[in-house]
Amino acid sequence: MSTTTRSRRSRSHRNASAMKMVGALLALYREAAGHTQRSLGEIFVVGEQQIASIEQGRRPLKPDLAQQLDELLETKGALSTALSRMPEVDLVPLWAEEFLDREQEALVISSYENQVLPGLLQTEAYAEAVFRSRVPVYDENRVAQLVAARIERQVILHRKEPPITSFVVWEPVLRAPIGGEGVWEEQLQHLRECSELPGLMLQALPLGRATHAGLNGPFVLLETPEHQRLAYTENQRGSQLIADPDEVAILAQKCAMLRSQALTPEDTRDLLDRLLGEQ
Repeated sequence: MSTTTRSRRSRSHRNASAMKMVGALLALYREAAGHTQRSLGEIFVVGEQQIASIEQGRRPLKPDLAQQLDELLETKGALSTALSRMPEVDLVPLWAEEFLDREQEALVISSYENQVLPGLLQTEAYAEAVFRSRVPVYDENRVAQLVAARIERQVILHRKEPPITSFVVWEPVLRAPIGGEGVWEEQLQHLRECSELPGLMLQALPLGRATHAGLNGPFVLLETPEHQRLAYTENQRGSQLIADPDEVAILAQKCAMLRSQALTPEDTRDLLDRLLGEQ
């Protein structure tokens, strides 16, 4: 078994153990209060399936929901306390890990990027260059693990029934030779090939546009099999998975505007062809 596989499984095992403990507590307190998973899901407008997933340790319990559950079930803060005392290795990656889990099952994925290319469209060499650009630097093993995990995510684009995916990328990202000229040319060719995949729409947002709906940074929108809409954002020091309908709606509006400001998929392919022809 490779170091990457062992590391991923070890981390997932640790996360699963702590999440199952919190989920078991929720199930215990829910039953003691006379609630079913359905009734609890209806109260908090999250659905029976989400409550079941939390209790089974397949989905993390978020701090705000834990606080609300403590109040309803009169647990004197037990769930919030258990959540806050989870080992640091479990707390830190929960947002990103849940996003990656949701990405794998999503029906629709919409992404806007203005810094680097979307992870689902990166070549191995480009992804390696991105991770090697990090400050402070990653060691060789960490870079290899991250690159392998990123490439592994891309299998969803090649499924028999892939999700509907939409990517809007600011033109400077397409022109930035991350990793050097050879890596950049390979990446452009890969983008050109991806632009022809079924259900995938790639649009470039031209540098010359006088209006730009995405100046606040990149984001990803997901629609789950339960038709729940989620958003994911990252910044210099962390990431956030957003479930609040009002906040998700704002980003959905930005996404719609960005698509209207961007080139059509056909014109984007022409741009990629021109960039490749300049090599």
